[in-house]
Amino acid sequence: MTLEWDAAEYEAVSAPQTVWGADFLGVFLERYGLKGDEAVVDAGCGTGRVTELLLRHLPRGTVLAVDASEAMVEAARRRFAGDGRVRVERQDLRELEVGELVDVVFSTATFHWVLDHERLFERLARALKPGGRLVAQCGGKGNIARTMAATEGVMGEARFKDAFAGWEGAWNFADPETTRARLEAAGFEEVETWLHQEPTRFGSVGELARFLKTVVLRQHVAVLPEGERDALSTAVAARLAEDGLLVVDYVRLNILAARTGAT
Repeated sequence: MTLEWDAAEYEAVSAPQTVWGADFLGVFLERYGLKGDEAVVDAGCGTGRVTELLLRHLPRGTVLAVDASEAMVEAARRRFAGDGRVRVERQDLRELEVGELVDVVFSTATFHWVLDHERLFERLARALKPGGRLVAQCGGKGNIARTMAATEGVMGEARFKDAFAGWEGAWNFADPETTRARLEAAGFEEVETWLHQEPTRFGSVGELARFLKTVVLRQHVAVLPEGERDALSTAVAARLAEDGLLVVDYVRLNILAARTGAT
């Protein structure tokens, strides 16, 4: 079962993800451009903030915006109500179905939530026309290492220890070399994969704690009673602030690739 998101809170705190999406869309447009009539999948659309940026470049095109979260899908449908260029669907990317093949699959801040990247890339390849482009960014090797060290320290405290006994929450923070091999095995060519750092600063412990609860520690707080969730995220934020750095140490994995078979 998919762990749900708080779409309203995500909309409020997801400025960093929106900036990354805008920046990486700019990289793609500079490299390859868009004619404006393409069919695009936004894979992991969330509430649709980055989808809006895509649509600016697709006056005659279409976007299939998909997300596994019912709350995110409902928020995105409200955002794009009346826009015939957009179809919003709840789908698991590991089982992605698009109907007619598309020109581009675009994704930011999503793939690290999918543990099986081999299956993910196979489904994305099947969705693309020959020569179609995969343009994606997600958490990569080394992502949030400092943040997770602080989190593990808090999880080991007496007040939280029992709740996290046998904890198996996980992400897939892959390295560029492994990702390249997986993409090529799935049917992609012209593969480029690289990492870059995106340290993200916050103005206060409270602001950081809210972000952690909504995004980074989403899996963690789900195992706690409602009354203890703020305590966990606040304790992690306080640990991160001990050295004076209200920073989440993001590392992004960038992916550019083309579906094989172009004539």
